[in-house]
Amino acid sequence: MPTLSDLVVRHTALDAADLDWLHSLVSDWQLLADLSFADLVLWAPLVPPGEEPFDDLGRQHEGGWIAIAQMRPTTGPTVYHDDIVGTVSAQGERPLLDTAWNERRICREGDPDWSTGVPVREETIPVRRALPGGEGRFLAVIQRSTNLSSARTPSRLELTYLQSASDLAQMVAEGRFPFSGDEPILVRSPRVGDGLLRLDRGGRVTYASPNALSAYRRLGLHADLVGAELGKVTATLCYSDEPINEDLMVVASGRAAKETEVESGGTIVQLRAIPLIVGGGRIGALVLIRDVTELRRRERELMTKDATIREIHHRVKNNLQTVAALLRLQARRLQVPEGREALEEAVRRVGSIAIVHETLSHAPEEFVDFDDIADRVIAMAGEVSSPEAAVMPRRVGAFGVLPSLIATPLAMALTELLQNALQHGCPKRLQVVVEPSSDRLNVLVWDDGQGLPEGFDLDSSTSLGLQIVRTLVEGELSGRLAVSPREGGGTEVTLSIPLPAA
Repeated sequence: MPTLSDLVVRHTALDAADLDWLHSLVSDWQLLADLSFADLVLWAPLVPPGEEPFDDLGRQHEGGWIAIAQMRPTTGPTVYHDDIVGTVSAQGERPLLDTAWNERRICREGDPDWSTGVPVREETIPVRRALPGGEGRFLAVIQRSTNLSSARTPSRLELTYLQSASDLAQMVAEGRFPFSGDEPILVRSPRVGDGLLRLDRGGRVTYASPNALSAYRRLGLHADLVGAELGKVTATLCYSDEPINEDLMVVASGRAAKETEVESGGTIVQLRAIPLIVGGGRIGALVLIRDVTELRRRERELMTKDATIREIHHRVKNNLQTVAALLRLQARRLQVPEGREALEEAVRRVGSIAIVHETLSHAPEEFVDFDDIADRVIAMAGEVSSPEAAVMPRRVGAFGVLPSLIATPLAMALTELLQNALQHGCPKRLQVVVEPSSDRLNVLVWDDGQGLPEGFDLDSSTSLGLQIVRTLVEGELSGRLAVSPREGGGTEVTLSIPLPAA
């Protein structure tokens, strides 16, 4: 399905600022759909190729309309079971769209439409973008379609919803919603069904939904909310000897479009204020409320778990470095060259594992930037090279972010391959070439050294380093390992490792 941006760029004359405004609108118009109990479809003036979109009076030419966004209500039955984004409507096919656009007003005329088999009430709302010091610019029209099949005498809650929806629609038509300069509303922000309070201009509660009242009961409220000043009530519940949070007073009084959280008695409630500004003046506000106690508790548990895991990695790294130091100390005391060399190899193997754990101790998740690990492993392997040879391995390509389950054995495998090449191949050049794909990681380690011995066979090789690499790649990483002579001299080792699905 094409995106809103694609449709606007390809089929309309709207500019980048207009597109940003529409993105802000659709990021938050679930609020309008839920308060209206209605489907919303955003229609933009369609511009045929080579034609201008507007006449001298700013009215639309005979280009028709294109649906660029759609939203269904969570509070009532939908009208459109199929997606209609991308649908084109010719001029005159939807008269209410034309009227709302040309007359710059909300249109509510007409009887219910029965063409789909159920009664549907259609309304249209012109979308205006506020401009500094000007009347604004009209961008599109919202079609609001209400399924009347379950119509009944509305309750107080439904009447409050509908009145709030009417005020919000008027704000859209006047260019006062979405709120200019605000960040897009996050998915975790409170929704209409979570809890709703309606405030008057003075910040007093005129209506409290059952869910909103329950949230305040959990905060410790024993009186009725209706008629009370929400800011004072909330401050009384949440603050005693501490200074009052200014953001709380601004949000709870409905004076600014902001969000905040309050905590009392182990309960955490999220508040979001939507000032209602109609006809140039603030007539009140909506405050959406959501009990996020369990959500915040789980987030804190995850933060504690992450901190514990990072501390474990840090301690493992320290222990491995201690083991490496002990092995290095023991190697210095040995008089047998073979024994000293074996212990030095063990030090490097332990060091490669320690590098991974050190990286994980700073990572918030069990994923690491393996490029940093690879560069440190390469630098550590370069220390094996004799001073007169001065061979420094190079990395070509990027590993990217890898899970720790892959990072640890891969770091050890690279350590062994680089160490073997430098100690036994005597190369002048040594490279690690990385070729990642969507489902596999392909790594080529090549050198221009002495090459493989006569009659070399990986399956019968007695090299401890190659046996370790084969066990790591094929056993732990379920990958493939190939060792072959390099054209022009030297050796190349290919690793092909499957990556987990994203």
